[in-house]
Amino acid sequence: MKTVSLTFLLFLSFLIFAQKEVPKPEVIQAFKKSTTLIVLDDNPLMSYNFKIKEAIQKTWKITPYKFISVAEYETMRKSSQNSFLTLDQVYFTKDKTKAEYNFLCLSMGGSAYKEQEDMPQLCTVPVSYLGVDENSYVYKLTALLQIVQDHIGFVESQPDINDINVIHRYNDNMYLIQQKTLYVVKDELAKDINTEAKFKAVYPFAFKFVTREQLEKIIDSKTPNAVFMHKVGPEGTEKNARCYKTIIDAENSKLYFFDYHMIDVEHPDGLLSKDLKKMAKAKPELKKL
Repeated sequence: MKTVSLTFLLFLSFLIFAQKEVPKPEVIQAFKKSTTLIVLDDNPLMSYNFKIKEAIQKTWKITPYKFISVAEYETMRKSSQNSFLTLDQVYFTKDKTKAEYNFLCLSMGGSAYKEQEDMPQLCTVPVSYLGVDENSYVYKLTALLQIVQDHIGFVESQPDINDINVIHRYNDNMYLIQQKTLYVVKDELAKDINTEAKFKAVYPFAFKFVTREQLEKIIDSKTPNAVFMHKVGPEGTEKNARCYKTIIDAENSKLYFFDYHMIDVEHPDGLLSKDLKKMAKAKPELKKL
């Protein structure tokens, strides 16, 4: 909807919630009292518009909500009684690759914020590279919306949370992937693991190859003991920069794994065998007494 820039260093350490800073308690309290306005794209034929409506109606529980147009957003963002969910085009100021992304952004309105990028951000979740086919990501919107809502509660309950330690906390739970069925889409895998036999040779735990349509049903039905990958990659667009990989629980949208790699001939746009090995070898972190 709008184009914003973020500090690239922050993105590397805090991909899943790459806002400029962790929201302050007063911002969270203002959000919980607000009505969240879901901004639809100007193109009425975009799949995003249909899918975000379905996903919000199924998933959004944290505040009252309404759907509005981009034109309405421009006037309504000045009200402190409103929060906003937008699909924004994001680039990172220090990124030499000049890659651009779609981010699902939750922010607060108010008359004090002259420019859109001045508005306090509560959560920003990477959705895709700019320009990729909508069908590669819109089916995951219910899970991404749940992540947004859970993040608000997570930050509110963890006063010591910051942009550095949040990813470590999620990766501490990586070993739990082994106790669930990992659902993967074949074209999101590197060639050396893109058959069931190759995959099983690296990952000896439960997994299943599925289509995007099958995975959408798994996500929407909140299938127990199921996890899936949310990949953010260029998928044939011009900018071959980074491939980001997150493993998400289909039942409750908990995060169990995050990593990224630079794309080149040996490291394609997809899950790598070294990622699988890392998940297969993960063990619970021992607590110090």
